[in-house]
Amino acid sequence: MRDHEEILIALRRITRAIDIQSRRLLKSTGLTTSQLLILQAIEKLSNPTPSAVAKEVLLAQATVTTIVDRMVSHGLVTRERGTTDRRTVTILLTEDAREKLAQAPELLQAGFRREYSKLPDWQRHMLVASLQHIAELMDASEIDASPILVTGDLGKTNNAN
Repeated sequence: MRDHEEILIALRRITRAIDIQSRRLLKSTGLTTSQLLILQAIEKLSNPTPSAVAKEVLLAQATVTTIVDRMVSHGLVTRERGTTDRRTVTILLTEDAREKLAQAPELLQAGFRREYSKLPDWQRHMLVASLQHIAELMDASEIDASPILVTGDLGKTNNAN
């Protein structure tokens, strides 16, 4: 097997692992990866504003707002206006969201982060440089992407988000 084929196979394995994990999460909790990350951020930040959530999960505020809108309609979160400043809106978890958070399996990026942090600096730098170069070779270096491992479009208006 040629080395470029080995790279493409490794990339396909990564893509499949993300897809399998996303389906497992959806089946076990009814949540997409982006929804789970946003719920986790809301829990961590304790009643944050949408912009604070967007910064935490490294997504555009418009994307977070779209996903939060969907989660409001599904009863996972509520929005509350500030008492001192009515322009301020915070996001609160519902009991249903807390139950789903408790049921959710660990995300791939959590396991990846844990294992990646064990690598020596030189190896981490080598991996980053190699993957950035692969993105350039695939004309993908200019594509906007967040460090969230999901397949598909985060801003889709389907029922999954």
